[in-house]
Amino acid sequence: MLQKRGIDRNVDWPTFSIFLALVTLGWVMIYAVDYEEGQPLLTLSSSAGKQLIWMVISFATMLIVMLIDWKFWRTFAYPIYGVTLALLAGVLLFGVTIKGATSWYSIGGSTIQPSEFAKLGACLAMSAFLSSTTTDLKKWSDQLIALGILIAPIVLIILQPDAGSALVFMSLLIVLYREGFPSIYYVIGFTMAVLMIMGLITEDPRLIWIFLFGIGTTYLSHLIFDKTRFYVILAAIVSFGLWWGARQAYFEPNISLVSLASLFGGLSIFYSWKKSVRLPAIMASAIVTCSALAYGANYAFNEILKPHQQDRINVWLQPDKCDPRGSLYNLIQSKMAISAGGFSGRGYLNGTMTRLNYVPEQSTDFIFTSVGEEHGFIGVLVVLGLFLFFLLQIMRLAERQRSTFSRIYAYAFAGIIFIHVVINIGMTMGLAPVIGIPLPFISRGGSSLLGFTIMLGILLKLDSKRFQI
Repeated sequence: MLQKRGIDRNVDWPTFSIFLALVTLGWVMIYAVDYEEGQPLLTLSSSAGKQLIWMVISFATMLIVMLIDWKFWRTFAYPIYGVTLALLAGVLLFGVTIKGATSWYSIGGSTIQPSEFAKLGACLAMSAFLSSTTTDLKKWSDQLIALGILIAPIVLIILQPDAGSALVFMSLLIVLYREGFPSIYYVIGFTMAVLMIMGLITEDPRLIWIFLFGIGTTYLSHLIFDKTRFYVILAAIVSFGLWWGARQAYFEPNISLVSLASLFGGLSIFYSWKKSVRLPAIMASAIVTCSALAYGANYAFNEILKPHQQDRINVWLQPDKCDPRGSLYNLIQSKMAISAGGFSGRGYLNGTMTRLNYVPEQSTDFIFTSVGEEHGFIGVLVVLGLFLFFLLQIMRLAERQRSTFSRIYAYAFAGIIFIHVVINIGMTMGLAPVIGIPLPFISRGGSSLLGFTIMLGILLKLDSKRFQI
């Protein structure tokens, strides 16, 4: 019966099984966080009870998705994307504000976060555009359209403001790169990110100049000298950088170091002049631009951002400047909870820091701390292993698709899962900024679970019909 209606035996059940395991594990951990001895085991008003309702809704929605013709998603990719953008715009006018962000619609006592469904719309639109036979990412016009599809939801989400959810959409850059987006943009973007971070963490501008001259010297030496000279200069720059870092840990900066860096840059510009007059001009322009970016980031951090926004960045980049009883408290408690689990954990329902509510947002953003405390290294390894196998399965499905649209969609979905997992787990250990995004399928939240479930259902449907293409 199901096969005639659109669900056949070609469905990838291993991928579905991993999904089911993650959702079940998530509910078990949410129950542990919500558990109180002497209270009823489960009520519909509890966090675990509400999540159970959303699980039923999500599974039912996945079944509906599997019954829809697979061609529907390719045909209506752009309209779906448009609807999700409209929902993002509408929440700014009609949404409810929770913890300073107007990111939710209130419907029948429940809240729905449209940014979770905007991920689906963006994945479908990007897949439709990149799979078009007329798309050529070597053209400026097509590059701008692709970036427009990526940036539109980011802008609307930042206006809420919800920087964490907006950051997730950057995962689509992975898909763009795989489909031929010029790599130079990624080099420029990475360099800009490094410069901005340096501008935030350093109070001595000479450190930025050393970085700039080091990069410039390496690049120009590669163009001018033979391989032997190039590697000698590169080794000198790296050695100098390591020495500088070691010196920074114990001594005050010395102006002679800046002079040495200037010498490297000056020699490169001098020799490059013999090869091309344009190189020094290009190098000078790049240095001015990069310096402006670094100093601009520093100025924006100190003069524009509000104190609580500065604290969020400092917790990640400069925790020594944060108050252990203030902005750093949450991260300290998170690390303590994870480390308290040891190798095998304290046991299910025995997590003292979890049950006594030391860690904030334990069932949502910081659900991973509960896994670490109650199940220890073994539990953490199981969760990471499940996500690793899940991503590998999605990539396997992507590579066997005959449809370009299906392949791109699979990689887009994998990218979003990857970014969510890395940032969520990273922020519980201080390796990423605390920006408040859920751990897929595990964190409590109906919008997140429903959105990810629909995205997976579409992928399984597309994969099950791959032989028809």
